[in-house]
Amino acid sequence: MSENLPTILLIDDEEHSLAAMRMALEDDFECLTATGADAAKALMEEHFVQVIFCDQRMPGKTGVDFLTEVRDRWPETVRIIITGYTETNDMIAAINEAGIYQFLTKPWHPDHLVMTAKNAGDLFRLNREHDQMSLEMRYLSRSVESKLEDHRRALREGLGFENVLRSPNSPLNAVVAQARQFASFDVPVLITGEPGTGKAALARAMHYSSLRSDKPFYEINCTSVDDDILEMELFGAKRGAVAGQQTQKLGLLRKADQGTVFLNGISELSPRMQLVLSRFAEEGAFRPLGSHEMIRSDVRLLVGSDRELRQDVAEGRFRSDLYFALAKATLSVPPLNARPEDLPILAQNLLFEASKAHGKPVHGLSDDAVQFLQGYSWPGNLRELENELVRMLIFSQDPLLGPELISRHILQASPLPDKTDQSVDMVLVGEGTLKDRVELIEMRILRETLTRLKWNKSRAANELGLSRVGLRAKIERYGIAEPDKTGAGGNEEE
Repeated sequence: MSENLPTILLIDDEEHSLAAMRMALEDDFECLTATGADAAKALMEEHFVQVIFCDQRMPGKTGVDFLTEVRDRWPETVRIIITGYTETNDMIAAINEAGIYQFLTKPWHPDHLVMTAKNAGDLFRLNREHDQMSLEMRYLSRSVESKLEDHRRALREGLGFENVLRSPNSPLNAVVAQARQFASFDVPVLITGEPGTGKAALARAMHYSSLRSDKPFYEINCTSVDDDILEMELFGAKRGAVAGQQTQKLGLLRKADQGTVFLNGISELSPRMQLVLSRFAEEGAFRPLGSHEMIRSDVRLLVGSDRELRQDVAEGRFRSDLYFALAKATLSVPPLNARPEDLPILAQNLLFEASKAHGKPVHGLSDDAVQFLQGYSWPGNLRELENELVRMLIFSQDPLLGPELISRHILQASPLPDKTDQSVDMVLVGEGTLKDRVELIEMRILRETLTRLKWNKSRAANELGLSRVGLRAKIERYGIAEPDKTGAGGNEEE
């Protein structure tokens, strides 16, 4: 066989399928063929095989069974399943048990087969080169090591506090200043704040600004997670400790040795998990599920809570020993409605991220759109803001997104400059005469409808059941001004 071409092993119990695959691939690969797992194993022992294409349904061992053995003995070989069946169970088993690279379904197209084989060959080559480079890295000179450290430093800076977006006069600046101080001290930190305020980003920035920045950072949300699953994820489990588990599982506290773990939603821990975690927080040791051996791990704990825990401690819902072990230092992240100065930069950044993720280029948000967004209270904080911007991106027709794309409840809730406007619920249960409260709601509906319809007064009047004269009178009465206009007038028709 030529030494210039990579070797590929084709396995199928149907001779005509083997012949078809060989015909498609033999110009670019040295092809070995086998009709079953035993013959394929013998060929693997005799030849240096880079890629395997294996049929899933074969007499005796299935493709998954055979590729699982291949993974254990020849882990570098790229493994691919070809099957005429697409049951979900087969796909999950192949991914989890055999570590396959890709699925191909029958009938396959020759060009697709060749492209997959070439990609697999490239992957094999790149993995070998990576291993070789990793070996050579041990013997690099000090100058190269210095360059590598510079690269790591740049990476840390990109994941540090510079990534916590805020305006120059943001209320968050004081919190970030405190977090910078805490970052360099190896103590647990409790970060409190409403859901979606960016507690995880702050924790990540603290890790990458600490002396542990070269070590792992892991994040796990404790909210609505079963105790058994959470305990296994944190502390790991011995082989056989959990039904169906055939291998030992390393927990995050073991994986993150000398690094950082951020536990979000700490206030939702059950009493049992609070007890188990308190032992680790105080002693730095834990026992994996099914093990009698205590394991020590040097992990810095950062924890997040959606509410203040002092009240929970006072009322007995949260262990005081765990609280004081985790709250060596505390930070409180303000909600989005307390930092309107940050909304323009946050909204533009989230929009550009969504634009990149969905492949739809945009120039940004108009000033009027930003003004409406700033006026909303954002009870869902950054998550709600991100969802709204994705929605606006989906419906946008122009590169500059205007206020007409904003959801109606946000347009209606947007307050006036004097902050006298309120949400519907607040108006309904608030104080004031019936006339004043009805007019407040009427003004909001008018403003929302005109904005959504781009100030086409004919369409707005028709939708609201008003004459154009009646609409104009109400606009003048409430002083609703069209954006970028000095008066209340606008387009009568489009």
